[in-house]
Amino acid sequence: MPIRALLFDHDGTLVDSEPVHFHMWERILADHGVTLLEETYIAQYAGKPTTDNAKDMVERFHLERPHQELAAKKSLVTQRRLDTEAFPLRPAVKEVIDFCHAQGLMLGVVTGAGRNGVEATLRHNGLHRHFATVVSGDDVTASKPAPDVYLLALERLGIAASECFAIEDTEHGVSAATAAGISCIAIPNRMTRQHDFSAATTVLENFDELFTWLETAQG
Repeated sequence: MPIRALLFDHDGTLVDSEPVHFHMWERILADHGVTLLEETYIAQYAGKPTTDNAKDMVERFHLERPHQELAAKKSLVTQRRLDTEAFPLRPAVKEVIDFCHAQGLMLGVVTGAGRNGVEATLRHNGLHRHFATVVSGDDVTASKPAPDVYLLALERLGIAASECFAIEDTEHGVSAATAAGISCIAIPNRMTRQHDFSAATTVLENFDELFTWLETAQG
């Protein structure tokens, strides 16, 4: 069956946001007397939801604060950043999106995070017209690795799972896509390379490789 749509994760996939998230958490924890090492962030927190990270941090670092307070602070810091500056696109993302659009593929963003980051990316890069739908963690009860965001994207686009591919950078993301019956291509970033991508259809190094894969698939 031909490919009709591509569904892209946002943080860490379309945009190189993980280093930014690390430095945000680093500063927040420093206010509580905790030094967050990059290797700890990579091993424990990269690619996971803010609330999940906040819960773990409170327990791991013995913080005398409710995790909700920590998560709210992280969300506030993130929003302040997005009010003035979007996360940078990963290399060759724009070229892949332009190619897909020219080929008549439907495109969607499917993120377990809030919608604000996606909106900043699309607005800053002039990409709104390229995407048929945006599904975020704000739209569902259960975020990734639950399949809910992907199931909603399929419903909105009116397509079957067999007619599309998902593009993800984390183990949780691949799990969410495959649980929805969608074949998934993993393109890990520097901070998620250690994740288990055994459930992915294929693992690519970067978006240049995805461009080549799409040319072959659409050829």
